[in-house]
Amino acid sequence: MKALVLSGGAGTRLRPITHTSAKQLVPVANKPILFYGLEAIADVGITDVAIVVGDTEDEIRQAVGDGSDFGLDVTYLRQEAPLGLAHAVLIARDFLGDDDFVMFLGDNFVFGGINDSVEEFHKTRPDAQLLLTRVPDPSAFGVAELDEQGRLVRLEEKPHRPRSDLALVGVYLFGPAIHDAVRAIAPSRRGELEITDAIQWLLDRERDVRTTVITGYWKDTGNATDILDVNRRLLDLLEHRVDGDVDGASEIVGRVRIEAGATVRGSRIVGPAIVGSGTLVQDSYIGPSTSIAEDCVIRNSEIEFSIVLRESSFDSIRRVEGSLVGRNVHVSLGPRVPATHRLVIGDHGRVQISS
Repeated sequence: MKALVLSGGAGTRLRPITHTSAKQLVPVANKPILFYGLEAIADVGITDVAIVVGDTEDEIRQAVGDGSDFGLDVTYLRQEAPLGLAHAVLIARDFLGDDDFVMFLGDNFVFGGINDSVEEFHKTRPDAQLLLTRVPDPSAFGVAELDEQGRLVRLEEKPHRPRSDLALVGVYLFGPAIHDAVRAIAPSRRGELEITDAIQWLLDRERDVRTTVITGYWKDTGNATDILDVNRRLLDLLEHRVDGDVDGASEIVGRVRIEAGATVRGSRIVGPAIVGSGTLVQDSYIGPSTSIAEDCVIRNSEIEFSIVLRESSFDSIRRVEGSLVGRNVHVSLGPRVPATHRLVIGDHGRVQISS
């Protein structure tokens, strides 16, 4: 079995972070989200992996390299434009040959990995196997409709009126029949070759397409809220470890990881939290569910439930929560200006002003 990992796309929902960075490389618990997917693939014994890249190819190549750090042999395939998931399969035809393969969206996180799904696929050998999960807003995903016996009858990509709350998780397992399907379909109204249309093509021809509804944790980390939630979940698994330099005036509470090369002075850090190598935390408070990356400076500030990327700094800022902060960002206290209120209020209005 081979793997096809999709790491193109513009990441529009994560702007401005993705104006200068690939969305798959945004870190959670101080590790790029893409790396968790590659580790899950390696964990099931797959070694031959193709990564489909787009405009952020150079950054992806620099981060992943030849794949040897993950125990993988990585090939890069350039997708000139984001023309759909089925198009990614189309351009990977020579790489995939007639082998079975798992297709993994590089910005998806599946808690617990994909071992059970791959094992089930090997046992039953269908033409396609899909992972489904229930979501509150299925219109943002590919949506599956099952019959009363739980068999898949229809798929639809981002429907305005979803027929169910079952969304396709960004992990697909395919046999070679999918290659006929992606060649047979036409672009959708979005101008893309949809993988849902290709799977529907298999269904219409009575090919063996199976589904598994998962109840574990899964996230499509396409926006800041979901990334922060994945970060929180991963930090909950941290083991307490202090390899950095922490002075006696500091207090470290709970599951906190201070990486080697980090310095903590006169500060309180309450876990789960992680502080990266080369980072200075001075006279500050770092609260739960916070990841501070490498080479940052946090001075006289308070940060909680947030992700701060490398080489960024906070100076005299109170208080930051629920935030995703990019690389080389500098946040400092500005000059105080007189507070004024200018109001136009209609008859019988009620206004409360705290200051």
